[in-house]
Amino acid sequence: MITAKARAVYGPDKPFQAAEIKRRDLDSHDVLIEIKYAGICHSDIHTARGEWGPVNYPLVPGHEIAGIVTDVGAEVTKYKVGDRVGVGCMVDSCGECENCRKGEEQYCLNGMVPTYAGVDKYGEPTQGGYSTHIVVKEDFVVKIPDNIELDVAAPLLCAGITTYSPLKRWGTGPGKKVAIVGMGGLGHMAVQIAHAMGAEVTVLSQTLKKKEDGLKLGADHYYATSDPETFEKLAGTFDLILNTVSAKIDLNAYLSLLTLDGTLVNVGAPAEPLSLNVMSLIGQRRSFAGSLIGGIRETQEMLEFCAKHNVVPKIEVISADQIDEAYERVLASNVKYRFVIDTSTM
Repeated sequence: MITAKARAVYGPDKPFQAAEIKRRDLDSHDVLIEIKYAGICHSDIHTARGEWGPVNYPLVPGHEIAGIVTDVGAEVTKYKVGDRVGVGCMVDSCGECENCRKGEEQYCLNGMVPTYAGVDKYGEPTQGGYSTHIVVKEDFVVKIPDNIELDVAAPLLCAGITTYSPLKRWGTGPGKKVAIVGMGGLGHMAVQIAHAMGAEVTVLSQTLKKKEDGLKLGADHYYATSDPETFEKLAGTFDLILNTVSAKIDLNAYLSLLTLDGTLVNVGAPAEPLSLNVMSLIGQRRSFAGSLIGGIRETQEMLEFCAKHNVVPKIEVISADQIDEAYERVLASNVKYRFVIDTSTM
């Protein structure tokens, strides 16, 4: 077994503590990665605090992982020692169901194995990237392009693919009007990606305090949703609205902003249920949809797209001792725009 240093949480209201965790010995198709950086995602907070259901503590979160390959299994063909690689939100799937065969492993019909808070095929709980090392099957590792630094690469493994996948799926491109709800960790990535895809991009945020940033990142327009006139002025405007916030919103109000056949896609996952009036859909043949992440093939595609278009997250690098503080700042929307843990501080 391989010993890794980590930061673990031992209960929904407990602080993070230094810990040592065991990583399995390499199987024939496994890759050992020395983690250099790990992003903090809002999903980490929901899970660590038990807001999405029961958690098997102690828990090591983290599914935005960037590092270096330091060892490979006997039959590994995709990677070699020294490669710059990343791991996202999943580390395995059945590989045999219809969805897996399509390259949509995130929707595995038998249940994909999440990077943390899951159970692997060996019956062991999975632990995530707030650690110094991780062992992952080579099929669930992606290569980080040379022109993307490892610290900014980490958030692409969740925030990047979570926004890239639905923007691509719903046809973002020239001639399309796309609105991004929220200018946080996900939203600021969605703005850059939608702009790089050629769409006319509008940010819908509670206030205008991040307007300057939004316009610099590629937004064409920026509106405050706290102003009722916003919803009157923009009624029937957008082909696609991507909701990136993890808080409850008035779905009917946002659906009214869609044009005929427009779609509102949720990638933010609030802990409480959302409700809507079905007439908000029927009137203009609108759709309300959801999207998870992307498959491994699409995640690699996203990385290449970001490398080509110079799309990278805006980050604040922190030490392992600052995780609790970072969580509180995420909840207070006091970060521009993604925290990344320097795992050398473990």
